[in-house]
Amino acid sequence: MRPITESDIRGSFVNCSKGEAKRLSLPGDLGEPPWADLDFLGWRDPGAPDRGYLVAERDGGELVGIALRATRSGSRAFTARSMCSLCLTTHTSGGVALMTARRAGDAGRQGNSVGQYLCTDLACSLYTRGRRQPSAGRDYEETLSVDDRILRTRGNLAAFVDRVLA
Repeated sequence: MRPITESDIRGSFVNCSKGEAKRLSLPGDLGEPPWADLDFLGWRDPGAPDRGYLVAERDGGELVGIALRATRSGSRAFTARSMCSLCLTTHTSGGVALMTARRAGDAGRQGNSVGQYLCTDLACSLYTRGRRQPSAGRDYEETLSVDDRILRTRGNLAAFVDRVLA
């Protein structure tokens, strides 16, 4: 992903109002992320733990920002495992959450939304590249190369963004 600015981020959101985009909490220093290792910029709002945000580049270079809401998970055994549907990383309980996004446009204004199981820290790109390990370690050995895992994550991300925009 190419480096992006605060104004790039705020102007990219497709499923919230301009006022909401102006008020949302941005990640700390935008100069710090490992841009070359990111398929999207994702972060959680420290002031509102149920909120998350994702900004991705589409094929033409267009940025698409998506506001997310994480569902609160019920009590499950510590050994329970869940898988992120973007990067296919398996986490122990609490490492994956169902996040919903209002659809863009009229569909979103009518209350339609899209749900996806995502890593709660939205660090899918780093898990895909092996730059971050899930807290429970890996249960299985991935047979795909890192490049193939990146393509798979990008394809899953594109499908999610397309569902929000549809």
